[in-house]
Amino acid sequence: MHDDDIARHLEHARRSGELAAIDGFGQPLPVSAGWDETPETLRMPFKVLKDAGVVPFEVELMRERVQLREALAAATTSLQRAVLQQRLADMEQSIALRLEALRRSAAV
Repeated sequence: MHDDDIARHLEHARRSGELAAIDGFGQPLPVSAGWDETPETLRMPFKVLKDAGVVPFEVELMRERVQLREALAAATTSLQRAVLQQRLADMEQSIALRLEALRRSAAV
């Protein structure tokens, strides 16, 4: 039922020229950055999250890693550097484990 309604609306928009006025009409959709690198089984779930404005946990981890690297570069004492280096090492391990788990789940 919904598919028929959608088809009718699209056909009406095509006939009225409304669709042709849209930028990129008739062209392939642009490929998002990282699409090819994302395992095929995870592409659609990640796209849904992205379209919904939800950032995957792994992306948040990578953002935190950038912040830790910046803090480490700005550290002024050896104690600060040691603490930040340990936090960065823990973060790197966490990211590696999460990405490996994603790869394994995508291979199944």
